[in-house]
Amino acid sequence: MKKLLGTVLTATALLVGCGEADNQTAGTAAPIDLNMSLVFSPNELLTQELVKATDMIRERTDGAVNIKVFPGGQLPVYKDNLEQVVNGANWIAVEDLSYLGDYVPDFAALAGPMLYNTYDEYLAMMKTDYVAGLKAQAEAKGIKVLNADYMFGFRHMITNKEIVNSEDMKGMRIRVPQSQLFISTLKAMGAAPAALPFPETYAGVQQGVVDGLEGSILTMYSTKIYEVAKHMSLTKHFLGTVGLYISPSVWDRFTPDQQQIIIEELSAGAKSNTAELVKLDQEYTEKLEALGVTFNEVNSEQFNQLTAEVYNQFPSWSEGVHATIMNELATIRADQG
Repeated sequence: MKKLLGTVLTATALLVGCGEADNQTAGTAAPIDLNMSLVFSPNELLTQELVKATDMIRERTDGAVNIKVFPGGQLPVYKDNLEQVVNGANWIAVEDLSYLGDYVPDFAALAGPMLYNTYDEYLAMMKTDYVAGLKAQAEAKGIKVLNADYMFGFRHMITNKEIVNSEDMKGMRIRVPQSQLFISTLKAMGAAPAALPFPETYAGVQQGVVDGLEGSILTMYSTKIYEVAKHMSLTKHFLGTVGLYISPSVWDRFTPDQQQIIIEELSAGAKSNTAELVKLDQEYTEKLEALGVTFNEVNSEQFNQLTAEVYNQFPSWSEGVHATIMNELATIRADQG
């Protein structure tokens, strides 16, 4: 009797399996739940845009693609975030390009110092054949780049004195994240980088433990750092960007129509994010000026020359990668000019 029951169950399972395969072939794949993990807080622009985009994906697929957004580091982030993708989990990782550099090193170079002058230059770079080649390498390593157009602003120097050139930064202790790329860049610019946890930064500036920090206009306003540091020097030494990554094996489980909807809505979300970012940059600049913050331009050419050496300090990056990127940017600038 047990043997007969086992045979019936096996046959039933095979029939169900065939039915699922037929359904997927017909374009009616079973609903898929995915976690989207990011470190950004719920009230940040980038998080809000991703929530709107995933809501639209859910609506347009009648719930068949259910992406649940987990902001604020509720789920694994940084390297652990990418590992979930590589391991084939139902997962979308939202991380800086430098973390993708653990798998395709030259991706980290695209997040390097003093590259982009405008948001449009970065967006054009993401559409080049050069980046398409890097994306293909990433996919071969188990990471499909769904979109890399989400930005959260340029990073500048936030201190209590005007910084125009490298000489102005000599001896200044500037708070940076615990990242070799950031540390190397600030050293090249002339500062003494201090890897202080961000929650301790406000008190660190207030008490003179550090002379300032680097960060975006939005960060300066939202964290009220302007209360202890009244000057922003517009170095644009880094552009804050993230990519959205998924396992190719998970991606292949979606129907072509579902894939198209996901790409369309994530792209629409990125465009909306950029438009709002431009508005907020202007709005927060005006608010900061009203609060007594002074802004100034810097000697970008000098900082460009000084930070070019940083690209030679990472052995895994391709030789001449800085020149390669700058050649791409030169073409972009000529086209946009």
